[in-house]
Amino acid sequence: MQNLFGKKGLVTGAASGIGREIALQLAAEGVNLFLWDIDEAGLKDTAETASLVGVEVNCRICDLTDSEQISTEVQYLIDTWGTLDLLVNNAGVAFYGPTHTMSVEQWDWLLAINLHAPIQITRELLPLLLNRPEAHIVNVSSICGLVAGARFSAYQVSKFALQGFSEALRAEYSRQGLGVSSICPGPVTTRLFASAPCGREGKKTPIPPRWICTTPQQVAQRTIKAIYADQGLCLVGWVSYALYYLKRIAPWSLDLAHRFGRRKRMKKKHAPLTLQVESGTEKTPAQEIRSKAA
Repeated sequence: MQNLFGKKGLVTGAASGIGREIALQLAAEGVNLFLWDIDEAGLKDTAETASLVGVEVNCRICDLTDSEQISTEVQYLIDTWGTLDLLVNNAGVAFYGPTHTMSVEQWDWLLAINLHAPIQITRELLPLLLNRPEAHIVNVSSICGLVAGARFSAYQVSKFALQGFSEALRAEYSRQGLGVSSICPGPVTTRLFASAPCGREGKKTPIPPRWICTTPQQVAQRTIKAIYADQGLCLVGWVSYALYYLKRIAPWSLDLAHRFGRRKRMKKKHAPLTLQVESGTEKTPAQEIRSKAA
């Protein structure tokens, strides 16, 4: 996109964190805004701050777990503006804990916000975007959409899928002048971790130390540059770069790190079973087969 001044953009999750900073920096570039979030107080504060530079700002409460409400708000935007130049799918949530502790409802909640909502919003707004001589879609993903870790599987599933969606859109619509950027920061100093439910009883979701984190302002700055440069993949923060290139150059090293301590843990798991077998309270698989044969 050559110029942002006077363009019209929608930002989801604009009440705080990365979404708020992207909205404010877009406003500074002269972009008129529609802002969505479920946090009414935070959304109002972002809208008031953004409007100080003289751009048009519309803020709307929208629950991204409700597909009907999303469609209603999309139609309201269409009725109000009739056009759109920029879509920023930013809203996101997380869950920390072993995968087997997550309920169906928790999976549905997370995937609805992180994946299904961006897909629905994009699908319903694509006709408007494709009618513009220059338009751009920004999907705020994460390094977790490129490199997997432990105890964030649902979040990582949603971000891996969002990364794939971004690449598919870029491959399909680049010839028609539609830019698509996937923003993949490492840990960021937002409330994502503090507000994430924890599946480990009696524990809280750990918050990354500040020295490995980047800031929402830095993510927003890189996002603006990615829009101007039509950059497909935008890494933000040294942790993001380190993990990305480590996976590309030495993927075995990450797998080795995940398996660290495996032998010791397996011995602990087998110890009670061995005692039961020796005491005669439980049979080995071979003994079980022989007893059934008899």
